[in-house]
Amino acid sequence: MINKIADSIAAALADVSDGATVLIGGFGTSGIPGELINGLIEQGARDLTVVNNNAGNGDTGLAALLKTGRVRKIICSFPRQTDSYVFDELYRSGRIELELVPQGNLAERLRAAGAGIGGFFTATGYGTELAKGKETRIINGKGYVLESPLHGDVALIKAERGDRWGNLVYRKAARNFGPVMAMAARKTVATVHEIAELGELDPEVVVTPGIYVSQIVRIERTETQAGGFKAAA
Repeated sequence: MINKIADSIAAALADVSDGATVLIGGFGTSGIPGELINGLIEQGARDLTVVNNNAGNGDTGLAALLKTGRVRKIICSFPRQTDSYVFDELYRSGRIELELVPQGNLAERLRAAGAGIGGFFTATGYGTELAKGKETRIINGKGYVLESPLHGDVALIKAERGDRWGNLVYRKAARNFGPVMAMAARKTVATVHEIAELGELDPEVVVTPGIYVSQIVRIERTETQAGGFKAAA
């Protein structure tokens, strides 16, 4: 019997190894799998490469993971904002490596990994520092850069509902990078607020099929989440 429901976050993350590439869903504070990030901090894996849209907010979530000093490199689109001081300090002191990727390229590199595409040409970044060292080509008179797929060892994502086969439904903007990251990783762990019975989820609203999900963990909804909208959490 297929049952992807994990007993705990610790059990779901137990096999994350040192040196792993970890894809972490979220856009700003929307859809950040905070419980899974905290679980990864407690798990203790180090020398990690983290892929996320940004580089953390304040002292919690991704910023808290960076603060442990166990992230060697971050691949993201938007590393600096008013409260990204943890990343800023690490980067300026040479304690973390940054690979800056335009947001559309980041999403497409993840999608390419999940779809088995070996690479793609994009006009974004052509003629800039981001194209240095990469193959370029003129197609129909326009410059393009060859970008590679972005695979992960594990993806940590946040969904709204799931079933024991791992089918996932998201809540509004919290969906963001979750679907493409789930496809791009060898192992995907998702938190959900509700676990549905098999057949209860309408196939038309299932965004991530269970084939891309390794384990799900049910988490409690916070008072803020239960009482109203806050950053599409």
